[in-house]
Amino acid sequence: MATEDVNEALAAAEVTAIESTEKQQPAHKLERKWSFWFDNQSKPKQGAAWGASLRKACTFDTVEDFWGLHETIFVPSRLTPNADIHMFKAGVEPKWEDPECANGGKWTYLVTNNRKQAFDKAWLETLMALVGEQFDEADEICGVVASVRQKQDKLSLWIRTKSNEAVLMGIGKKWKEILDVTDKISFTNHDDARRSRFSV
Repeated sequence: MATEDVNEALAAAEVTAIESTEKQQPAHKLERKWSFWFDNQSKPKQGAAWGASLRKACTFDTVEDFWGLHETIFVPSRLTPNADIHMFKAGVEPKWEDPECANGGKWTYLVTNNRKQAFDKAWLETLMALVGEQFDEADEICGVVASVRQKQDKLSLWIRTKSNEAVLMGIGKKWKEILDVTDKISFTNHDDARRSRFSV
């Protein structure tokens, strides 16, 4: 899906989500608000800062809006390589510089087998776990990123803090259970993205 197509789909998804909520009263409220973000780095402008192409697509707080948005456009396998989809708590930008993310890190799952189908399934399972508040340590999670790449797709679950190893391991083990995978997932600090600290 080209960037222009995504922009058109985003506009349509926002209208669809609003219409869906208006037709189905009362809506099923989520525990918290979430925002979808989109970034396509396939054609970066020379000299552009990282995140220059990052834009917030929409914010939602109902089950109905979540499904309308997901079904309409937020499926990773539909995107071109070097595109990222993010779902973060409302008010948190998917940038390491954001105060909510600055002292944390991320769990990463590399999708290797049956790539596109497995990627979409892992993405959806993670989204449902987040909006459904399935993590005991939900307050420690900032959001999730689906990164579409030419050779290997990946999901990254961003965490607020790296200082509590028990919480980190609890989140990692729960995410691996949600993904229903035997592959290892690894944790990396945001301040040292080259060094992996944990694996489960």
